Amino acid sequence: MINQNIFIINFSSLYEILYEIKHDLLFDIKNYDNEDSLLKNQNLNLKNSLIISKSYKNLLSIKGLSKANFFDLNLLPMSLTKLIELINIQLIKLKFNNQSKINIRDYELNLNSKFISKSDLNLKLTEKEIGIILYLNESNNDHHVHDLQKNIWGYSADMETHTVETHIYRLRKKIADKFNDENFILSGQNGYFIK
Repeated sequence: MINQNIFIINFSSLYEILYEIKHDLLFDIKNYDNEDSLLKNQNLNLKNSLIISKSYKNLLSIKGLSKANFFDLNLLPMSLTKLIELINIQLIKLKFNNQSKINIRDYELNLNSKFISKSDLNLKLTEKEIGIILYLNESNNDHHVHDLQKNIWGYSADMETHTVETHIYRLRKKIADKFNDENFILSGQNGYFIK
């Protein structure tokens, strides 16, 4: 299970309030005097955590963090119950988004939005195309057409069909056209693979 944290920076009154009820919270809380003291701790998993700070502009430059990692203090004041509810909702969204992103070579596959991205380019994929990419990426082995027929489409291995070849051809073409990458899905003697 991913441990989620709330890092409170330079907001001691909020930390003290949450610390009083920490046993009833679904997340851990940690208090820091400033951004530098947070950044000095190298063992932190910032990607799956929420940061509450009056200023977070310097922290946005950290790789893997986005605005979703920061709680909007403009929402205050509010009741403690509402604050905890909003924190929990934001942590759930953050966890969902982080679990949906898979790195494949220098691409990022987002299972929620069904996009594959590289640099600033995005390509929309179908469910089958995502299934093919995930299956080929699972191991370094070549996957024969019959293997893909059975495990992606649920077809019998002895059924005569060109479904796999057609889908692979179209997927390769889409990736080549969008990313200028002719080598995303490769063919070997024993089938298709991603390296």
